[in-house]
Formats: sequence, C-alpha cells, structure tokens
Amino acid sequence: MLYDNALVAGKLRRWEKYLNSFQLPQWEEIPDFGLYMEQVIQLLKQYLDYLPPELKEEQFITAATINNYVRIKVMPEPLKKRYHRVHIAYLIIILTLKQSLNIALIQKIIPMDISGEEVEQIYRAYVRQHRIAARFFTEQVRLAGAAILNHERTSEFVVEQTSDLITSSAIIGGFARVLSEKLLLLEGKTLENGGSIEPRS
Repeated sequence: MLYDNALVAGKLRRWEKYLNSFQLPQWEEIPDFGLYMEQVIQLLKQYLDYLPPELKEEQFITAATINNYVRIKVMPEPLKKRYHRVHIAYLIIILTLKQSLNIALIQKIIPMDISGEEVEQIYRAYVRQHRIAARFFTEQVRLAGAAILNHERTSEFVVEQTSDLITSSAIIGGFARVLSEKLLLLEGKTLENGGSIEPRS
C-alpha cells in the first residue's frame, strides 16, 4: 500500500485538532420540547459529526433505525410521535457505541425502564468519558504516528508507515472491543459464581 506521508500527516493533525475540540452536547443543551423524527435525525447528524466525510454513509441515522430501536425496546417509545431529551440521550449513546459494541451489550450501559434522573446521570457520565477517551485516543495516535508526523519519539510503540498505523489501529480497536465485552459480561458475577480465574497450582 502506498501513502503520501505529508497528506496522511496533514489529515491526522486536522482530525486530532477536531477531536480534541469535539464534545457531545451537555444534558441541558439537548432539546426537551418534543421533536418529530426528521428533526431528531437532523439534530443527531449535527451532534455526531465526527466521522470523516469519506466514511459517512449516505444515511448514517435513519427513521427505520430509530424505529427499530424502539421496536426491540432498546430505548423508550416517543410520546405522541415526539422525541424528548431522554430519547435523544439514548440515541446519542447507542449511535456512538454501536461501532464497537452490539446492542445487547449497549443495553447494559443504558438499560430500558430506568427513570429520567438515571438516564441523565448515565448520560452526563458518558459525555465526560467520551471527551476523555477522545483525547486519550488522539494522544495515542500522536505517539504511535511520531515518525509520520515528524514528532520526537517518546514511546516504544512507534510505526514507520501509514499501513502499519492502519493495521495497529484496527488491532487495538479489536482488543478494546473484546475488553469492553469481557468487562460488561462480568456484571453481577463474583469469583464464586462465574469469574474465570485459573486455579492456583
């Protein structure tokens, strides 16, 4: 695979700058007066605008997708076809996590049939964690891509070529998904009732 390092470095710098300033909306910033489906879709496209234009699907968020989440009871039903702050908070969390977790596991993070106060608490914590994770991620890319970005190498994990950065990012993404899944599946378990620690010899 052939890549122009100057082009890649420029893209990485722009994406780092964008992600470091990107923030999901705060709870108070989400409208709570009841939006219709098309308004919700437009709002979510604004809120979740961190995919590079080249990777965006034509219909990243659709009415069919949202209706399906309601049908399979991943999120509450709209009230008289109107979506409020709680609905939009569910959708933001679901849509940002669905790249790395399946719906059943996302439901462990934000379950159905919880109070509005609990949704608010989960959402506020999620927004904080999203911001921290985005900054951590860009810092790791900066460290790993030091050779491409012409930065001082301050980490053992440095790739020399763009193709290596692509492969490493995909591998790390896979490890991160497995870790998330393993930890979510430990909910309610102890060493006695399901923890899988090898017995000491």
